[in-house]
Amino acid sequence: MERTVITDTGLLGQIIRQERRGQHFTQQDLADTAGVSVRFLGDLERGKNSCEIGKVLSVLQVLGISLHPRFPGDET
Repeated sequence: MERTVITDTGLLGQIIRQERRGQHFTQQDLADTAGVSVRFLGDLERGKNSCEIGKVLSVLQVLGISLHPRFPGDET
C-alpha cells in the first residue's frame, strides 16, 4: 500500500472525508462513534488548523487509519 505524505491540515481533512464516505459513515455516525461533535468533524474535514490532536486520533482510529511518523534521519 502506498503511503500518503500529509503536508497540511487540508489534505488530512480530504483524506478523512474520502475515507468516511468510502466506509458509508455519515458525519453524525462517525462523530458519535469517535466521541466527537459533528461540528468538530466538519472543521476537521475542512482542514481547520485548531483541531485537538486527541480528537483527531480518535477519528482516525475509528476509520482504521494509522499514522506512521517519519523522523529526521529515517530511511524512506
